Amino acid sequence: MPQDFYFLLLPGFSAIGFISAIEPLRVANRFRSGLYRWQVLSIEGGAVQASNGMSVNADGALQPLAKGATLLVVAGFEPLGSFTPALQHWLRKLDHDGVVLGGIDTGAVVLAEAGLLDGHRVTLHWEALEAFKESYPQLQATQELFEVDRRRITSAGGTASIDLMLDLVAQAHGAPLAIQVSEQFVLGRIRPRQDHQRMQIASRYGISNKKLVQVIGEMERNTEQPLNTLVLAEQVQVTRRQLERLFRLYLHDTPSGFYLRLRLDKARQLLRQTDMSVLEVGIACGFESASYFTRCYRGRFERCPREDRKPQAAAISGG
Repeated sequence: MPQDFYFLLLPGFSAIGFISAIEPLRVANRFRSGLYRWQVLSIEGGAVQASNGMSVNADGALQPLAKGATLLVVAGFEPLGSFTPALQHWLRKLDHDGVVLGGIDTGAVVLAEAGLLDGHRVTLHWEALEAFKESYPQLQATQELFEVDRRRITSAGGTASIDLMLDLVAQAHGAPLAIQVSEQFVLGRIRPRQDHQRMQIASRYGISNKKLVQVIGEMERNTEQPLNTLVLAEQVQVTRRQLERLFRLYLHDTPSGFYLRLRLDKARQLLRQTDMSVLEVGIACGFESASYFTRCYRGRFERCPREDRKPQAAAISGG
């Protein structure tokens, strides 16, 4: 019997995340006819516009789905902009009926808000990850490309949707078919879920010094309680002066200046994607003083934190 996939597209959904999920199913059917079927759903049953302006017609609305089917919620910058009690009830009913539930890009936020991800590993687009952790601290959020945890499937979106679907094809029909499908997309390799979403630190900053890469990794992991330069230096077994020299040589900055920008970038994401107060955001990014946080923020972005909030609903919180 064909395996049924349903894609619930929310307004402003990620077009690349959606298309990257459907195309592997289409190609798999080329090689073995009738393996997969799919339908596009929307909340009202009408067309839905993606974040790039493209409009996609839906095949149906919030309808009953058969046990064993898979529903993937595809969202974008504001996943909770269309979240309603009716949508929550429908998702919970599907879960009760044995439907596999998943999210693409920030679709996981919708499942989390509906209370359907407790006890499961989950991933979503890296840009929304910090805000997701702040909004749902009880959930186990990862930076993997995708997660398949029992009856929950989540993908970071973008081209990670291809990797997710290839993994599902391999599980159901064997690795050789997954390889055949991947070759149609001119992929150099099938990425495992453990591949991180973002480029590795060395590639991202164009550096090769291992100690510098280690230090930046520690900085990224410790934004809420920043480590001082001496502690960072000791962790990679160099002196403070040596560490400062490495930052000047490779990044034309000081360790403290670089660290401050990392924290401020995280603060901007939280301001734009959650309904956390400015004070809460400052504390989450390692600023004990609201005035110091505001001063640093204005210095980096030429506006104060309150001015940098989106006027519309927050992407993660829906507030």
